[in-house]
Order: sequence, then C-alpha cells, then structure tokens
Amino acid sequence: MFGPFLPPQPLVCYNIYMKKDPGLIFHVFLVFGDACSILLSFLVAYLMRTHLDQRPFYFESEPTQFVFSILLLLPIYIVVLAAFGLYKKTIFLNHGRWSEIGRLFLASIVGVMAIISYDYFFNVDLFPVRVMALYSIVTCFVSLCIFRGLIRLIRSQILKSRKATLRAIIVGSTKNTEYLTNYISAYPECGFSLVGVVASAKYIPKDLRRRQYSSLKEALRRSKPDVIFQTDDRNTDYVYRQAINRHLSYYFVPSSDMLTSQMGELELIGDTPAILVRITPLVGGAKFAKRLCDIVIGSIGLILAAIPMMIIWIAQKITDPKAPAIYADTRLSRYNQRVKIYKFRSMKPEYSGMSPEDAFIKMGKPNLIKKYRKNGDKIENDPRITRLGHFLRATSLDELPQLFNVVRGDISLVGPRALVPGELRHYGDRSMLLSVKSGLTGLAQVSGRRDISFEERRALDIYYIQNWSLALDFRIMFRTIAAVLFRRGAK
Repeated sequence: MFGPFLPPQPLVCYNIYMKKDPGLIFHVFLVFGDACSILLSFLVAYLMRTHLDQRPFYFESEPTQFVFSILLLLPIYIVVLAAFGLYKKTIFLNHGRWSEIGRLFLASIVGVMAIISYDYFFNVDLFPVRVMALYSIVTCFVSLCIFRGLIRLIRSQILKSRKATLRAIIVGSTKNTEYLTNYISAYPECGFSLVGVVASAKYIPKDLRRRQYSSLKEALRRSKPDVIFQTDDRNTDYVYRQAINRHLSYYFVPSSDMLTSQMGELELIGDTPAILVRITPLVGGAKFAKRLCDIVIGSIGLILAAIPMMIIWIAQKITDPKAPAIYADTRLSRYNQRVKIYKFRSMKPEYSGMSPEDAFIKMGKPNLIKKYRKNGDKIENDPRITRLGHFLRATSLDELPQLFNVVRGDISLVGPRALVPGELRHYGDRSMLLSVKSGLTGLAQVSGRRDISFEERRALDIYYIQNWSLALDFRIMFRTIAAVLFRRGAK
C-alpha cells in the first residue's frame, strides 16, 4: 500500500512525562465501564436463576441487597482484570483483539471464582445457588466483550476525527520515515496525527511534503507536537534532550542488536513493532492510581490534622496576633506550573516571603548569606525564625496545611521537592524534576531530610521519578512518619 520500504525496525519509546495523555481518560472510562458491566452481569445472573430457571431454590437475598454486596466486592474483580493485563495499552490495538477476548474469558472465570472464594471464607452467602456462578461467568464474559467492543468502536471514531490524537513529528532520513508518514496519515485511529517531518524529501511522500521542515527547532516551534519519532541515529542526544525539555514522548528506531526482550512493553504502530521503555512509570493508569491515593489519604490526613492545625493557629495568633498564621509561597510543580504552597508561618513577619539573601541584608547580617548557602541552605539558630517556628519546623507541623494542596491537586503526597523559581538555575535536570508533581514528602526527605547535600537530594529525586511505584510511595510515607516522630534531619 505504501510502496517499497525496508523491513520496519523495532521502535524504542521513551515515554517521558507527556502533558497530553488521552489514554488516561480512556482507561478511567474503561475501568468504570467494566465495573458497570460486571455489576449488571451479576444482576442478570441473579434474575436468570430466580425468574427464568424453574428449578426450586432457597435464596434470601433481595436483588438490591445482592447487587449492593457485589458492588462492595467489585475491586476484587477489577484487580483480576488488571492482573490479566486487560488495562495495558497493547490490548486495545487492533493486533490485540483476539488476545483481549481470550484474557477476558479467563479473567471472567478467575474473577467469579475469587468472589466465590471470598463468599466461602467470610460466609457472605452470595452464592447459595451454585449454578449462579456459571451464569455469572457467562454473563460477565459476554457483557465485558460487548462493552469493550463498543468502547473500541467509540475510540476508533474519536481518533478518526483527530480530536484526541497525539501530534507527531518524524525526524530522520530512512525508509521507516516513509512508512510512518504514510501510516500515521492514513490511519489516525493509531492514535497519532502527523504535523511535521524533518527528513530528506525523497523519504517523504509527495502529498505530505507540505509538512516538511528544515530543522527540528523549526518543527518544534511551528507544529507544537506531543511526540517525536526518530528513525535514524544522527544527533540522538540533541533530539532526545529537546523531547525532555518540552515534556514530549520520544520514539527511537534502534539497530536490532540493541534490542533485548527485557527492554519493555511491546507495541505495534501499523506493522512496526515498538518497545515501550518509560523514563518514569508514572503515566496513564498509574497517574490515576496515584491521584486517587492522594485524594483518599490526603482527606483522611486533613480530618486527623484538624485539631492540631486549630491549636497551632491559635498559638500563632497568641504569640503574634497581627501576623498571618498561614502563608502561601510560590513553588514550581509539574510542567513548570507555579502553585501556591500553604504552610504555617515560621518566619518573623518582617522576613516572611523574602529570599534568604534579602532577609539577611535587611537584618544587617550579610555575612550569613555565604554561610547559609555553603551549609546546604540551612544555618544553626536561624535569626529569621520565631521560637514557635523552630518547634514547628523541628516537628514538621508547619507543613500540615499542604494537605489542602494535596487534595486540591497542586502537589502529591510523595514526590520531588517543590522548587522555588529562583532555584532552577542550580538544577541541570530541572526538566526531569518537573516531569511529575512535587510532593509533601519524598525520598530525599526520608533519606536524611536536611542532613544530606544538595546533590544527593537531587539524585534521590531523579531516582524516585525513574523508579516510581505505589509500593515505593507507601514506604516513603511510613518512613516519613518515623522521621517526624524521631526528628531525624529536622532543622
């Protein structure tokens, strides 16, 4: 269809913290739709046994009671679907349709068996009529297939309208450039729309040469892409760095000897195999899971912290009635977004909101500036801080108002340290550090908090970004509690 070209090479996708992530919305609807399908399936199974099947039975549960019980157990079924890889991106490509049906059949059996096991061990009495289990397996499998087929159709139509596609530019003069330009242009349902090509004219089909650019810089400026495909190995460091700086996804075509089966998750773009290697795992469904944890745990934290926060507010007003108890400081979070971070005031009012340099000059002690910076942005008995402020900082109670930021979505419970705008010049990896939301706590804080050097803190933040997992988040939260209780590294 596209003319002669060399056998397509595998692609390595460095999926680096894309701003535009339509797949996340799709997965949210998919989980919600699966839950509705499963709930409806069990209700249909119940009605089949109690109304259509003429054999006698003994079943006390009313339909509403039965459905409510299944609703409480839905997370078990969703976990089973996830365990069978039914929320992975590759499942929803055309090449994964039969694989999806096979996995849905197995997941329907295991999901129902898991609920039956729970019913047996905890004596919930959901399945006194055992044939309902068989009905449930069949109805769950059929409903999930129908729903996902409908979702696939809707997704395909939306992508064909190019309303949710990722804007892609292709860099490199190879036969794969010719293939990808043709394929992406002809099949928007692949999820991409072609907005630019940086390549020799002979590798660009004639009808697409209007999208040719002479340089990557010009293509980035004028086409505003979401994705970069690179099909040769020229200036890869430069192209990759441009993708990082702009928070774009980056696909690279490596030589075959670079590939191993351990590199990542296989995708297909047309007939071209693509191996997805994420710089940060915090994309797609992972972002949704992390945000859900932030809302739930952050809300619980606010409820538990309500009384301590009220006591601190009263203490602030008693010690200094005219000064505000809480102040908002501008920090940088994900994608260089400026957010207002709330904290209990620990500085004296006359120095609150000022840079350390300006504050030390104002108090007539400019000699402390060098000492402050040399000592890793801290100084013993800092004269800017109030007596109550020293206590709040030592116990980290000054950070309790940031729970509002967490619930609101400005920051996350766990993440890299929120950067002050003026600090950016110190961070060579600032684009990576700004690829995820900043955190109320983080790996650097629980690894010594203020007792480790600036370089060590930055390295730990980057490690967290590249190795994120929910398990790591929970370990950091537990270690944060221990660090606060034992006041390790607090200043």
